[in-house]
Order: sequence, then structure tokens, then C-alpha cells
Amino acid sequence: MMRRFWYRRILIMVLTLAVSVGGSYFLLEAQRSKLEREVSAGASGEMVIPGGMPIGIYLETDGVLVLGTEAVEGMDGETCEPAAHLVKEGDYIIGLNEKEIRDKSELIAAVKSLNDEDVVLKVMRNEQTIDIRVRAVQCAVDDYKLGIWVRDNAQGLGTITYLTADSQFGALGHGIHDTDTGELLDISKGRLYTTSIRDVQRGESGEPGGMEGIIVYNNYNVLGSITKNSEEGIYGTLDRVDTLFKNAEPVELAAAGEITEGKAAIRCSIEGKVEEYEIRITGVNPDAREVNKTIELEVTDQKLLELTGGIVQGMSGSPILQNGKLVGAVTHVFVNDPAKGYGILIGEMMKE
Repeated sequence: MMRRFWYRRILIMVLTLAVSVGGSYFLLEAQRSKLEREVSAGASGEMVIPGGMPIGIYLETDGVLVLGTEAVEGMDGETCEPAAHLVKEGDYIIGLNEKEIRDKSELIAAVKSLNDEDVVLKVMRNEQTIDIRVRAVQCAVDDYKLGIWVRDNAQGLGTITYLTADSQFGALGHGIHDTDTGELLDISKGRLYTTSIRDVQRGESGEPGGMEGIIVYNNYNVLGSITKNSEEGIYGTLDRVDTLFKNAEPVELAAAGEITEGKAAIRCSIEGKVEEYEIRITGVNPDAREVNKTIELEVTDQKLLELTGGIVQGMSGSPILQNGKLVGAVTHVFVNDPAKGYGILIGEMMKE
């Protein structure tokens, strides 16, 4: 089995070099081997490699997300809203007249090919599939409109939290929601990209700061694939491990009962490299109403406070370490005090 494992790794390295992706797949050989040995031994609990590196994120929805409806004017000059009260904000259109709809371009093409007003939309709503009959508006000869605003992807910047021995990662510590509907995005697939931090807007009371990154969405910069978007974070497989995790050392996962109020640290990259910054855990509530607000924390590191004011957008997923163990990840900032924020327990992230 180990022979097959290393053969697969060598084959991947050769193919990677052949398409000029770059990077050596074996820079982490020693760390990966150490991690696998410690996980197998099981003497001190499960081990992972902590992150702290910024990542570019691109998600594609499973179908086309409905943002809302609007009125359209027909050939006769009359205005109506054909989809009003039929499709709802947060629905996913996955079919039109028996045609599968996977993205916005397919929906546009399907509407352009209509030759009459009768339309049956297949919609996913609350994890149930329903058929909805809509009467399209003819706006010109061979031109019909449904009056529906849609979206089929999302992108942004975040921080990777951990990597397992089999190259599985967890990041963000919270899910990615649509900015208009507030709904957790139901994704079909996604990708991680390399990014570099260009600027940091310092957080102030009432106005959270943020990190600005440069993300080029092309095949050369792909790091891996995203397979799940949940309330506890995003998850998937990291293909180019060496690009993010160099000279990385595995750490043990802390059990919920081991996490205490007091001194801790977070890992993040503000000035081009991952550093640890001092924080204080001010509260731990495993029974919190929101799973990604189970840890309360305050940044105490003067350098980080000077650079960012505390916690800023883009730091979500920054690992929280205490007593040499990974205890969780940063998830939210207090709007009125950027030095304070919330985190998620690592046990909750690892459930996914």
C-alpha cells in the first residue's frame, strides 16, 4: 500500500512539472512522514499541521442562486413580474423545461432558446426539489424573459486553518454566505488559489478592517479543490502542499475541556509571512447558540494591534494555539471593538 502511495505521489510530481505548475511535491516529505507516524501512534491524540496562510477562494453554486425578481416590459408595452411569488430568494434553479441548469450561462442559453411562454423551472428549495410553472414575457420576436436575478459563483479571501496527513484542509471556521440573501451557499465545487496580501485596512470601532489580496484566477495559481461549504468552514483537498506548508510542524488537537481562559496565540500572515501573535482567550462556551462563536478572544499583541487594530476581514480561519495545541480558529470580529472577536472550537471544525 505504501508503494502505491509513493508511486502516486511521484506520478503527480511528474505531471505537475509537465504542465509547468511548478513546485516540488516532496518539500514536506519529512513533516508529512512525521505527521503520519504520530497520527498512527495515537499516543497523544490526533495531529494536524496548523495553517495561517492567506488563500483565494472561488466557489461555484449547485445550480443558479435566485437573488430576487423584477418586472419586465412585454412587446405589447405592458409590464409584469412573471416570477413574483413563485420563485423565492434563496432558491436554486437546477432545471428549465427538462434541461439541466448548472450555471448562469446555461440558464441564459435555455431562456434564449424558448419558443413559447410556458416554462417549467425545476427548483431546489429547503433541500426539496419542486417544479414551478412560470409564464415568460415575450419582449421581442424570439426573445423571452423571466424577470429573475441570479448568481452562480462567489469569491474572496480567507485563511487556511489546518492540514491533515492525507492532504485534507479546513479553512475559515465559518461558512460562505451569499451577500444578498444571507443564505449559506450550496456549492457544486470550488477551488483554492494562491494569493498575496497587498494592503491591510486597519479596523476601527464601528468599522471592521480588512486584508486586500491579489488573486489571479487561472490554472497556474490553483492550490486545490473545495468540496464542502458548511457553517463550520470550507473543506477540501490541497494538491500543492509545498506552496503553503513549508517547514511545518504538526501539533496535537486540543479537546474542548483542555481549552481555558488565558494566554494563547493566533497564526496569520500580515506582512508576507506567517507569524504568531499573542491573544487572550476570555471565554469558552461549547454550548453557544452559534457554533462558530464558542470562543471569545482579545488580541493583546502590540505589533498586531498597530498593524491591524486587532481582527480584520480575511483573518477568518487563523489558527488559535494554546499550550502547544490547536484549539480553534478565528471567525468573527466585534464591530465596536476590533481587538475582540470570536472563534470556533477545533473539534467542531473537525466534525466536518
